[in-house]
Amino acid sequence: MEAAVLERLLDLALQKGGDYADIYVEYKKNSGIWLEEDRVEKIHSGVESGLGIRVIKARQTAYVYTSDLSPGALENAARTASQAINRSAASRVIPLAVTAVKSSPPLDSLAPHQVPWSHKMEQVLAANQAARAVGPAIRQVSVALADLEKQVVFANSLGERVEDSFNRIRGMINVIAGRNGLLQTGYESVGGVSGWELLDEQHWEERARKAAQLAINMLSAQPAPAGRMPVILSAQAGGTMVHEACGHGLEADLVHKGLSVYKGKIGQTVASPLVTVIDDATLPQRYGSYVFDDEGTAAQATGLIENGRLVNYLYDRMTAAHDKTGSTGNGRRESYQHKPIPRMSNTFIAPGKDHPQEIISSTDRGLLVLKMGGGQVNTINGDFIFEVSEAYMVEAGQVTYPVRGATLTGNGPKALQDVDRVGCDLGFAIGVCGKDGQGVPVSDAQPTIRIKELTVGGTLVKPGSGARR
Repeated sequence: MEAAVLERLLDLALQKGGDYADIYVEYKKNSGIWLEEDRVEKIHSGVESGLGIRVIKARQTAYVYTSDLSPGALENAARTASQAINRSAASRVIPLAVTAVKSSPPLDSLAPHQVPWSHKMEQVLAANQAARAVGPAIRQVSVALADLEKQVVFANSLGERVEDSFNRIRGMINVIAGRNGLLQTGYESVGGVSGWELLDEQHWEERARKAAQLAINMLSAQPAPAGRMPVILSAQAGGTMVHEACGHGLEADLVHKGLSVYKGKIGQTVASPLVTVIDDATLPQRYGSYVFDDEGTAAQATGLIENGRLVNYLYDRMTAAHDKTGSTGNGRRESYQHKPIPRMSNTFIAPGKDHPQEIISSTDRGLLVLKMGGGQVNTINGDFIFEVSEAYMVEAGQVTYPVRGATLTGNGPKALQDVDRVGCDLGFAIGVCGKDGQGVPVSDAQPTIRIKELTVGGTLVKPGSGARR
């Protein structure tokens, strides 16, 4: 979209006296394959484009979007946004300057449109076969591959204009194993801002075998014990804990609304001195990475908690203006149909100095978590409950037997304060984070950490009942 068109739309958007206006233009191509019961059940592909215009006056915001990119429709959208503010004195638009034109994928990256459908089908079938070959207990395998090619243009009334393009790949494998009426699941995923070569780099077929093996292993797992005990969260578990129990509460819009347990605590100790939390959208090829956020702000690494002390929140432009600070580059949106809000990107607890095996060997009795499931968090008070997909008991410093049906219940700030060991490793997980009806790709990570005590939900076992304790 030419600069003259963007300038004209910004002029129209501010004709009723808005303080600020911006435009987000998006063009994307996506495709996906879904396999279940040994056959491809669904194939889809599509192209979508559109434009969103936002006008801000004081704390008023108007947002209008359209998929009709004809000149008349665009001007109508700009006027509609302007009239929603309903002021009289027009503002001035500064001529646009291109601040950056950068493509995220490496030059040798294999874009999704360069990969034949036949090859994509082969990779879905290969994952299915790899999972089923693990053993006769495998009952069901579901495989999904999805890709996205996206181009965006962002411009605002400050004279800034940014263009970017990128590819994003995601694959998921879910396996169900059964024996003697008991069913257990295993799940693995890959994903990143990358080309199709990502599947090889992240060992796609090996991930399928790993998911199948987990499902089979959990068939012989014993019911998890219940009670309060030390919990070791392996780096393999990814950063679900930091994302849910901490990250959302550090998004500035929730802080401003009084929906965060971290409101008013900048400079205060909110975690163990061993805990440092960072949100970094600049990490190469991670699922939540980007060059610019959806408000044209350059991506950056933002320290949130440093050695246990809260030092910052995650800001977009609007929340940053409220606090008289700068955006941290976390203004994100699902598509042109949504206005930007503060969101995480790649959020993680920084590695420490302990060897993961030393953390286990120093634990007399506790729960070792290798994979997390779903969960719920109350950002107002920090209380959480998480399901555990893969866990093992630790006894006398040794990993002993697998357990199933475990849940973790606690309070986010309290759990972070109770971290007493932090490993030197780091493991990532990916997902689509939902908030205010919008989903955006994120990744989260952590080293192996030990929390001195959490409530583990499972099975209450009486001494002498025959079950291992």
